[in-house]
Amino acid sequence: MSGGRPSPAALASVALLAALALLPLLIPPFWTANIFGRAFVYGIVAMSLTFLATYGGFVSLAQTMMGGVAGYVAAVLVPDSVPSLVGGVPYAAAIPVALLAATASGLLVGAVAVRTQGIYLLMITLALAVGFHLFAQANIAWFNGYEGIRNVVGPEVFGLPFRNTFVFYYAALGSAALLYALVLYVVRTPFGLVLQGIRDNPRRVSALGYDAALHRIAAFGLAGFIAGCGGLLVTFYNIGISPGSIGLGPTVNVLVMCVIGGLGHPIGAFVGALVFTLFDTFAADIYDRDRFNTLVGAVFLLIVLVSPDGVLGLAKRAVAPLRGRRRVGPAAGAAPNTGAPLAAEE
Repeated sequence: MSGGRPSPAALASVALLAALALLPLLIPPFWTANIFGRAFVYGIVAMSLTFLATYGGFVSLAQTMMGGVAGYVAAVLVPDSVPSLVGGVPYAAAIPVALLAATASGLLVGAVAVRTQGIYLLMITLALAVGFHLFAQANIAWFNGYEGIRNVVGPEVFGLPFRNTFVFYYAALGSAALLYALVLYVVRTPFGLVLQGIRDNPRRVSALGYDAALHRIAAFGLAGFIAGCGGLLVTFYNIGISPGSIGLGPTVNVLVMCVIGGLGHPIGAFVGALVFTLFDTFAADIYDRDRFNTLVGAVFLLIVLVSPDGVLGLAKRAVAPLRGRRRVGPAAGAAPNTGAPLAAEE
């Protein structure tokens, strides 16, 4: 805010949100749910990683696990799931419990990995993610083993099924917008500023009297909540959850989305998720159906090589010359001509 006026970034965010709200009126239902809606929900999970990496300085590969915790808890509790392991708990109660469980899993991951950095943090969080995947696959009593839990259709919204194209799209868009705003708010609070200080110089932050370990654990808890929201929406989109949806492949895909979009800003998670969703959906038609993952990998490598900071970095470099031209002018670029000779000319 400057002089009581909204910043250009805030105006651009409002304009983008309005455009996305009107988008389903202009595109086919397939694109509404299976491209943009899916990109929103996977973008939420990816944003939980972007939040940790950008503002905390630690890259976690346990975000799919946190989302999976929320998905499995909801699937176990809600009615009509197949098989019905507990059942009978309405969605209005099951969803908060699932999000609480995801937040707790984030705190647990943070407590385990709090003393590690770099590759060691990456490997510990990956080990936790793979361990949860194997545990879910082997557990028959609670998670139904390899087959997972099906028929998790989501709650009704204003009498309409959650699987309705427009209901799912606007639920995904609304959740993404609120969580995006939450991240932007948190990073401006004292907690967020301390977290960024820990990223830059943890010893100095500790010398100022802040508990660096506690802030890191809390950051993982918030990331767990965000990933849990995405995990629930993914579960409703897939009408269930299985060990395959939280395995090594989906875990790496979340990291790929973040790198493609760019780790410099939370919006990069959604940009990367949209790019990944487009190629994941249409690569089989563009390239050999049996080798479409090769095309996805090639695009990923190309983006990383051309722009290490992702699509966002590429866009910033493309816009930078235009901004520079607008700033050049008599007031900013040159001193007024007073008629006095320059010292070098004397």
